Amino acid sequence: MTENYIAFGKRQVTKEEYFAPGHRACIGCAEALAVRLAAKALGPNTIIVAATGCMEIVASQMPWTSWRLPWIHTLFENTAAVASGIESGLRTLESKGKKPVEGINVVATAGDGGTSDIGLQALSGALERGHKFLYICWDNEAYMNTGIQRSSSTPYGASTTTAPAGKQSIGQMTWKKNLPAIVAAHNIPYVATACPSYPFDFMDKVVKGSKVDGPAYIHVFSVCPTGWRSAPEMSIELGRLAVQTGVFPLFEIENGKYKINVNTPKRKPVADYLKIQGRFRHLSEQEIKLIQDRVDKEYDALVERAEKDKAA
Repeated sequence: MTENYIAFGKRQVTKEEYFAPGHRACIGCAEALAVRLAAKALGPNTIIVAATGCMEIVASQMPWTSWRLPWIHTLFENTAAVASGIESGLRTLESKGKKPVEGINVVATAGDGGTSDIGLQALSGALERGHKFLYICWDNEAYMNTGIQRSSSTPYGASTTTAPAGKQSIGQMTWKKNLPAIVAAHNIPYVATACPSYPFDFMDKVVKGSKVDGPAYIHVFSVCPTGWRSAPEMSIELGRLAVQTGVFPLFEIENGKYKINVNTPKRKPVADYLKIQGRFRHLSEQEIKLIQDRVDKEYDALVERAEKDKAA
């Protein structure tokens, strides 16, 4: 082990910070932690394409930046398109013998709004064309950067500024869009879910996704104390609860085959996860049961699919 690495059991993690401290993320922001871990896993030979969103705002206010990697800010809707162009340009340079560094990671990043809503068409096109790049979605389940507006990734029953809970409203009326399944339908080599509360699982997936020969996609659960109205010191615990209750299972889809990474056969009640978030405080026991039933159904279907693929 060199002095530039720190050991965690049999693992080594670089001490280098490619997403530097001093940014302006909110206290307890799990997304900032996820970006930091991803940057460590990717290393210095990485080009980041980032959509408008929280990380663009907190980490790139002129004349300062927290990025110690080549970084391009693009619009909400075309992150994957810009990453596609960079990847195509690097391939062209390589074909001409002009590529300066081998093994450059092209990584597109955006929030759930820039992925599941505004940027979905560009992402779908890039996946269909087969560009070799890694796309990471930071899913904090709403447009947090612009005022906590609902997105198609906002979970059922959550109160947001554009889907507020009230006497005649439960808040968000639709169920969270299943982006990993939509991406997997493009038949790309690698799709995964991840959470910074499970840092080694997360970093392993980032490394694996970056080495895939073709498109790779990682959907990251990103606790937002500001938008979720949760205690900042609870962000890591909330991420763990999301996994332990089955609200956000951790799995991979490699070449179409599902594999659960953290199996929780004795899951905790969904109420344990909901009750420590202000955005769900209005929910009745009946509504919580409805959410519990939905989580159980979807988790059981995921387990069945993974077991079937394992046996195949």
